[in-house]
Amino acid sequence: MSRDGEEPEPAQATSWARFAREFTDPALADEKPEALAHLRVLDCSQGNFASLFCSSILAEFGAEVIRVEPPSGDVARLFTPEGFKVKGTGLPYLVEARNKRHVTLNLEAEEGRRLFTRLARHVDVVIESELPGRMDAWGIGYRQLSLLNPGLVYIAFSTYGQFGPRAAGSIPAYDVTEQALTGVPYVTGEPEGQGPPASSVPTKQGNWITHYVAGAFGAQAVLAALIWRWNSGRGQFIDLAPPDAHMRFSDAGVTWYHIAQRIQERVGALHIQVFPYTLIKTRDSYSFVAGFSDPNWTGFTNIMGRPDLRERFPSPKARIGNAREVHQELEAWSANLTAEEILERFQDYMTNKRGPGTVATARLNRPLDTLKEGHWWERGVFEKVEDPDYGELLLQMPPWKMSRTPPRIKWACRPVGADNDLVYLKYLGIGRERIQELKTAGVV
Repeated sequence: MSRDGEEPEPAQATSWARFAREFTDPALADEKPEALAHLRVLDCSQGNFASLFCSSILAEFGAEVIRVEPPSGDVARLFTPEGFKVKGTGLPYLVEARNKRHVTLNLEAEEGRRLFTRLARHVDVVIESELPGRMDAWGIGYRQLSLLNPGLVYIAFSTYGQFGPRAAGSIPAYDVTEQALTGVPYVTGEPEGQGPPASSVPTKQGNWITHYVAGAFGAQAVLAALIWRWNSGRGQFIDLAPPDAHMRFSDAGVTWYHIAQRIQERVGALHIQVFPYTLIKTRDSYSFVAGFSDPNWTGFTNIMGRPDLRERFPSPKARIGNAREVHQELEAWSANLTAEEILERFQDYMTNKRGPGTVATARLNRPLDTLKEGHWWERGVFEKVEDPDYGELLLQMPPWKMSRTPPRIKWACRPVGADNDLVYLKYLGIGRERIQELKTAGVV
């Protein structure tokens, strides 16, 4: 230990990679403190993975997250591929229930709202996803709770946000509708009239991307609000609409329209800003390739053995303007090569400095390919977690590798209402007999 009681910095290692691994190894997370161990969070969202992901991030860093579900359980527990569940809980919920205590409470009942108000006195953060104004109408919104708990940080997720011409509507928060509102599916997929009809249409992104983007931004906003509270002593209200968050990912499309009145259309594997920066079909799969600046294009064509292409497409503008023709030339070259062979040629060119430019490539992995790749397992990206209630689960682990206060998974999920006794006794002094009375009355 150093004189100030802290662990000393590691000694100089033989390599940077060894230093980084020893200093941030996620396998050692349980031996280190948690950054948010002092934080308490109430997540009373329903069927909303933006809220769930937001509270997952806070829980991974050590916050005590209390999931408040209706007595029958959150509808999000029912979402799952092909109806597959583990002990009645769908797979997506098992991914985003990590480290959270689970209680039941009927917020539509007056007594349920009274108990929620009492719980809110003890927490730092409230997360909700009700229709705008519903929590306020119930008397448990930010305006009421902040009077009792001035330091409360309160975040509300809703499709159209809490104000605006459409905010008062009764549209539920579904990721697919929120993706549609952003315009992102319009620019995703093959151009109209090219390829199979099923592919040349606006295409939904594969996962619940709008909700996950919103959840990540939500956690960021909560942490920023908590830092400000540290200086001011005051909490604040956060209004986060998932489409707002996803529109932040629209790249240059908005600015392009403003400056040039051009609307970005679907281009499939091509790219409207740089090229080549694309997927190409190989003999066994697909590869992503990039070599778009002039020096990098020189390197790419050297690898291909096609210096003539530099003369035909000598500038970024020429390559972007003729992207489809360039793409056809790339795929004519890659058709007889495997993705691994392309990778070997690129690595040889870069490692042995066989010419100018920086070029990049990566095989397009199927999910199973990714799971089989040892690199990710060594970095702790995936882990088999033995959960006391749900058994062995393969889960995505927190992505941050941190030397002092790393995130971690302590358990995967809890059954509906599993922590009623613990939470209600700890914070409200309510024992089992009273909890049973509340259960009989439909309150918990």
